[in-house]
Amino acid sequence: MSGAPLRLLVADDHAVVRAGLRALLEGEPDLRVAAEAASGEEAVRLAERLAPDVVLMDLRFGGGGRSGIDGVEAVRRLAAGTPATAVVMLTSYSGRADVVRALEAGARGYVLKAGPPEELFRAVRGAAAGALGLAPEVVGELVSQGPPGGRELNGRELSGREVEVVRLLAEGLSNRSIAEALFLSEATVKTHLVRVYRKLGADNRAAAVSEAVRRGLLDLA
Repeated sequence: MSGAPLRLLVADDHAVVRAGLRALLEGEPDLRVAAEAASGEEAVRLAERLAPDVVLMDLRFGGGGRSGIDGVEAVRRLAAGTPATAVVMLTSYSGRADVVRALEAGARGYVLKAGPPEELFRAVRGAAAGALGLAPEVVGELVSQGPPGGRELNGRELSGREVEVVRLLAEGLSNRSIAEALFLSEATVKTHLVRVYRKLGADNRAAAVSEAVRRGLLDLA
């Protein structure tokens, strides 16, 4: 393992959860927890000051009636203020609406607290490298339902190959892995991605997956 460890910020309103995550993450030689936050507002402030590589963000802060921004709004503010910091949602909620909201806000990963640690590690490392990391349950939630709004592509329909690329994006595959899965060159995959982004009005992988879900394109499998 070469290079400095990834610096993480853990944001959750339960101290016991934060302590458990710190112990788990710091058991990996390439991961270090730089700070902890107990609210969405604190997560935004610390991220702006410390510029961690990845923020692990709870979806819903302030249970029991306490005021404050939720994880999605915190992600939105981080995407605007510290775009170099990736955000991975770590939550108990896997509902499609929650996933789409998080991805639209700018999250690069969505992992369930009940999942195996390896999924969390993979999502953190992938997000830091610019990939999209989704738990298998989350991918299943996205691809198993029809389009919520039934919106049309207005003549800019994706080709069958482009839909395959988007589906593999949703599974968190890198460009190289997509190329291997579809027996294409990485250059061809990049070309497909450029076209997908343009047709979906997206500027990154998470936004492309989110828009594809909203248009029902991932319901073709």
